[in-house]
Amino acid sequence: MSPSTGAEMASARDASGGAALADTELVVEVRDLTAGYLPGVNILNGTNLVAHRGEPIGIIGPNGAGKSTLLKAIFGMVKVRGGAVEVNGESIVGLKADQLVHRGVGFVPQTNNVFPSLTIEENLQMGIIQRPKAYKERLEFVTGIFSELGGRLKQRAGSLSGGERQMVAMSRALMMEPSVLLLDEPSAGLSPVRQDDAFIRVSDINKAGVTTIMVEQNARRCLQICDRGYVLDQGRDAYHGTGRELLNDPKVIGLYLGTLGQED
Repeated sequence: MSPSTGAEMASARDASGGAALADTELVVEVRDLTAGYLPGVNILNGTNLVAHRGEPIGIIGPNGAGKSTLLKAIFGMVKVRGGAVEVNGESIVGLKADQLVHRGVGFVPQTNNVFPSLTIEENLQMGIIQRPKAYKERLEFVTGIFSELGGRLKQRAGSLSGGERQMVAMSRALMMEPSVLLLDEPSAGLSPVRQDDAFIRVSDINKAGVTTIMVEQNARRCLQICDRGYVLDQGRDAYHGTGRELLNDPKVIGLYLGTLGQED
């Protein structure tokens, strides 16, 4: 585990990834990203990140560090003022949401992530509105991961529990066959059992070849399932490493996790 530098990240090869990532396809590269909501006020101040095919990436850090802002900047919801964001080798800065989805970027927000008045089936159809002929094929894919949804397609999304809504939201984002899925606190507001289930489903998504970049307040569990993690602080990637390295690094524990990670 090591502090991050722009030069390291620009090489698209983490110190923590080593040879294991050398032959893996690079999907997402964020370089020296500067972004913010208000003119003259930056939340991200030179953030860097790389993610490879099918890799689960975790982003942790204190409140206000810029974690969710990073996801929103990648998905074009926050003004990017400097740096680069590339997906599959092409810049996506300045693209609109429908263009980002077409380029292979899916985003699942923390709240308001389903259409409550629509059925599960209609929610999924909304997710593939750009490719309606592929609905059956993609439905088979997502119900292979979220099998509970298959027999409940006619149920209204508004009647579902928080965990079930999260499944629908992730399924809808997967309908367009994204290269990368951005997840903003997928376990927020869920019971411990449902939290574990959400993390298991994220792992299943990775096994299907989809890259995930996940922001999580449940730092321990996030780092346990992620290949690599980034610790954001004041809009910068302060540390990066494998999930296990970050869980057990004394500096990360002392500065960001408290006693978290000492039992692993």
